[in-house]
Amino acid sequence: TASKGLMPNTYKLNVNFKHFPLVSVIIPTRNRLDLLKICVDSLLSITAYKNFEVIILDNDSDDLSTIKYLEDINLLDKIRVVHAPGEFNFSKINNVGARHAKGEILCLLNNDIEIFDENWMAEMVMQTMRPDIGCVGAKLLYPDNTVQHAGVILGLGGVAGHSHLGFRSDESGYFDRIAIVHNASAVTAACLMIKKTIYNEVNGLDESLAVAFNDIDFCLRVSRLGYRNVFTPYATLYHHESASRGYEETPEKILRFTSESDFMKQRWGKLLTEDYYYNFNFDLNSHSYQLKSGL
Repeated sequence: TASKGLMPNTYKLNVNFKHFPLVSVIIPTRNRLDLLKICVDSLLSITAYKNFEVIILDNDSDDLSTIKYLEDINLLDKIRVVHAPGEFNFSKINNVGARHAKGEILCLLNNDIEIFDENWMAEMVMQTMRPDIGCVGAKLLYPDNTVQHAGVILGLGGVAGHSHLGFRSDESGYFDRIAIVHNASAVTAACLMIKKTIYNEVNGLDESLAVAFNDIDFCLRVSRLGYRNVFTPYATLYHHESASRGYEETPEKILRFTSESDFMKQRWGKLLTEDYYYNFNFDLNSHSYQLKSGL
């Protein structure tokens, strides 16, 4: 069924549920109880869609208050805490979570996400259940209500970057792209939903990419199978980005980031400068669909 969209002359297509599949929400974490508690509490108290389980992957937490919290919530019906020891590897940890998941749908969720929209999960499930759809991404906002994620553009800033970064939450962006469901080459794994069958079909996230670009690589491999990745603004969440792990500011992190960038360029080559959903006349140094200089 169709209804009016968020902006004039836009429309929202609603897919009616034939059944309500179990969603396995996978949350990697290490310490940072302040973030994890907000994420879990808001997930459980605000989400209107009820058929979900939560799998928390504990990556060697050593903070006593966090350990106690994980022990307590592990007793709840919807939650399972799974130990994922060793050096931090986002891809590996999520793959462990996927193997423990009972759901038909997987939802990768960062521990620094905060839920405030009760319909976010239902909206993402509605898109995920479409037979031709692979990865589904949400609209993510910084705590100051500016846009952190509204889909990914290949080649932006080098390998890939978020479109409309820093726009106000009430802005609609280039031809209302922030305010409509649309195809994207990739979406961020900070909040990503996908059928478990497709996740397994591409063998999950590539563990060679421990921190950066694993979600971009994953989305591109899903696309290669013929599925479309989509962004939906009807699922909107807060993302306290990099609050738990910090930014790429140490020599070790910079070296690792450079290595993962080189990995992506070698694997995907020219595709990283030929995003199907971003006109080649746009500047790859701008998040806001600006024409290249001289045009």
